[in-house]
Amino acid sequence: MSGRDRAAGLAIMLGSAASNQTGAAVGAHAFATLGPVGVVAVRQWVAALVLLPVARPNPLRFGWGQWWPTLLLGVVFATMNLGLYTAVDRIGLGLAVTLEFLGPLAVALVGSRTRRDLWCALGAAAGVYVLVLPSGSSDWFGVGAGLLAAGCWAAYIVLNRLVGARLPGLQAPAAASAVAALLSLPVLLTMSWTGVGYAVVAGLLSSVVAYSADIIALRRVPTRYFGIVMSVHPVFAALAGLVLLGQVLHLHEWAGVVMVVAVNVIAVAVGSPHERHDGDSGSGGAALDGAASGVRHGERDHRRRLAGVARRRSCRTEDRHAAA
Repeated sequence: MSGRDRAAGLAIMLGSAASNQTGAAVGAHAFATLGPVGVVAVRQWVAALVLLPVARPNPLRFGWGQWWPTLLLGVVFATMNLGLYTAVDRIGLGLAVTLEFLGPLAVALVGSRTRRDLWCALGAAAGVYVLVLPSGSSDWFGVGAGLLAAGCWAAYIVLNRLVGARLPGLQAPAAASAVAALLSLPVLLTMSWTGVGYAVVAGLLSSVVAYSADIIALRRVPTRYFGIVMSVHPVFAALAGLVLLGQVLHLHEWAGVVMVVAVNVIAVAVGSPHERHDGDSGSGGAALDGAASGVRHGERDHRRRLAGVARRRSCRTEDRHAAA
């Protein structure tokens, strides 16, 4: 990865994180009238209405190898946002995003067999414990919603990389946003429209800008570097919650945020010389070896199938010409 790509990728990812968390904070202002479900519905429709005319995907020309990850990504969009906004409503933006951040961390650790990564997993668990400090008064539903968002964010990373390789430009997030919008249509048709402006801003900042920036960044930088920079999300979320929502984290909550972020940086940045070489090559990202290798194998299989179809078509054309 060249210095120019690294600098451009850093700017894109920082901008994506800031936009994402600012949008989430603005969207929270509409919870009183729309609820988390209504905000998510508006957000998905805003994303689809903006991205579809820009990217102009042609679903009729999608093959099954392009359709299935796009459909899954649309379901992930809707579920991830619903889990996150439910958690934000119940436990606050900083805590919700820190719990959600366990998803990328899990992807970074998946498939690992090293003692270092075992310690990283234990460190993440300790960070969550410090963050939540479980007690009888803990909002377990809010914590569970944050963990649901975490699982979806892990799937988002893997699927985004896959569809980003199979569909050019912004066609992947545009088509996936359309799927998520259709899933949320019943909510949109029955909800109140008071406070919808906040949800529209959330859709623009957290979906249109963030989705587009992430898929562009994943094409420019190794996933290892992407994972390191994503560590700013919980910090940006805590700051956005403080400035825009007046949510002040307690000292133990800040400590938990710092522990989870630090564990992610260690898990992603530190590796064997072979892992570091793979991660810097930009070919897949060693921090996501388990998930990314599966994506790469899937891509190779997909390309082989396409090549086989092209060869068969060529042979049939030659046979027809020979017969003529």
